[in-house]
Amino acid sequence: MNFLAHVALSGEREGVLMGNYVGDFIKGQLTQLRAESWSADFLVGIKLHRFIDDFTDKNSIVLKAKKKLAKKHPKVAGVALDIYFDYFLANHFSKYYKEDLARFVNQSYDVVTRNKDLVPAAMIPIAEAMIRHDWLFNYREITGIKRSFDGLSRRFAFLAAIKGAEVELQENQEIYEQAFLEFYPKLISACENFIEDASIIQ
Repeated sequence: MNFLAHVALSGEREGVLMGNYVGDFIKGQLTQLRAESWSADFLVGIKLHRFIDDFTDKNSIVLKAKKKLAKKHPKVAGVALDIYFDYFLANHFSKYYKEDLARFVNQSYDVVTRNKDLVPAAMIPIAEAMIRHDWLFNYREITGIKRSFDGLSRRFAFLAAIKGAEVELQENQEIYEQAFLEFYPKLISACENFIEDASIIQ
């Protein structure tokens, strides 16, 4: 899952949202020494991010969609599918959440801005660009998805092959949309249980 899904799956606690939001940029073991300066919620958010990635990568619905996408974009199918799913989440947001997408996105940007000290240095340019260009809201349009793919292909050599991946989305939108609609409710339930269990352990 990509940024919009990670934020949306975080629940209502700012610390959890921030940990989930920055999770890709915090690598390695979460030792007690490393985490001593973090809040309990921030640590839960990082663990939630890893749980989401693992749960998604192992799901049979996702694996089937990724296999299809890999026929056109074999080296970047996982990354491209994550962004496809953010596109579908943006377009079906009201199906899963009470808040309007635009309001939710702006509130999320406010949380990130208030907690910018928690954003790792390597992520700061991405976080600033995300807010400045309103990536999360613009995921609802194919043009927004295209900009994401174009930007990733320019910024990261290993993602050069992702350029143009929006074409596969347009040509087979129903297939990928059905995969998202089948999978996302399962992910919501799993994340709610994860956060509840983590809160009990605290």
